[in-house]
Amino acid sequence: MQLRAGAIAGALLVGAALAAALYRNQLEPIADSSPLAACQLAATDAAHPGMVFIPAGNFMMGANYAYPEEGPSHAVTVGDFWIDQTEVTNGQFAEFVAATGYRTLAERGIGNPAQPQAAPVAVSSVFVPPYTDGQPDPFRSWWQFRLAANWRQPAGPGSSIAGLEQHPVVHIAFEDAQAYAAWKGHSLPTEAQFEYAARGTGREDADGNQIANTWQGLFPFQHDSSDGYIGTSPVGCYATNAQGVYDLIGNVWEWTSSTYYISHDFAAKADFPGGYDPNQPTDEVAVIKGGSYLCAPNYCMRYRPEARQGQSKGLGTDHIGFRTVMEAQAPN
Repeated sequence: MQLRAGAIAGALLVGAALAAALYRNQLEPIADSSPLAACQLAATDAAHPGMVFIPAGNFMMGANYAYPEEGPSHAVTVGDFWIDQTEVTNGQFAEFVAATGYRTLAERGIGNPAQPQAAPVAVSSVFVPPYTDGQPDPFRSWWQFRLAANWRQPAGPGSSIAGLEQHPVVHIAFEDAQAYAAWKGHSLPTEAQFEYAARGTGREDADGNQIANTWQGLFPFQHDSSDGYIGTSPVGCYATNAQGVYDLIGNVWEWTSSTYYISHDFAAKADFPGGYDPNQPTDEVAVIKGGSYLCAPNYCMRYRPEARQGQSKGLGTDHIGFRTVMEAQAPN
């Protein structure tokens, strides 16, 4: 993605010290009230550490009752595959960077079509709760392009991932996720693989709360942290689904390898090989799945396996991460 001039001009950049404080406040667990102090992961297959086997099968993909982009529901067959037990963490991504010297797109910089001769700008998109008595604008009110925000310093200069090694890595563009997956000898999941593995998620507890890291309160103004976290949580802090996979719903949206169109049966796919989303019509777009800690009952509500959105391949945010898959034979 290339940053639009209007978006840059309209983005409100806050000071680095305030940014760091806001981000740290978002991610710090609430020490006295959190029921999630210890996040222990279940043991996995010794030959495929950190991965869960998903046997082949058939399922009805999509939904006809919620957002229009989720339909129409249709039958899909998925082969055997292994999927990461959790989202890729800051610690895991740091190992990749140490081994390869890789620099993410946010670190390398993103171009501005209004100034094609200008150097790319190292920038990424950060959520900051709005402070207004009026009607918030869905983009400008809470998404800010933050200079030097990236996976190492998620709120920009002055922030860091120290102590957040087990949180999902964020500010990852599509090509960054692909690079990590290739280094592992894996790939990104297709949308069908992700949705198939996510069956049995989107559950609620006895009080009607999502069994996932989602927003509690009135989005985007008030988050009551009743689950112990205001931003991302460490991976594996919520119970697995029936397939034994953690956090396929909530925490962070996750990249898939699938190209995004505004419905499963979009008729003009051949005319838009890079995908099509009317909200970002000039960008190549991929499907992201699973919802995030910003999904709330009054906004988004995409903490369901069928939910999907389009995301520009050239822009990461602080609520998008990823996990990887391997095509495989069944375990012995």
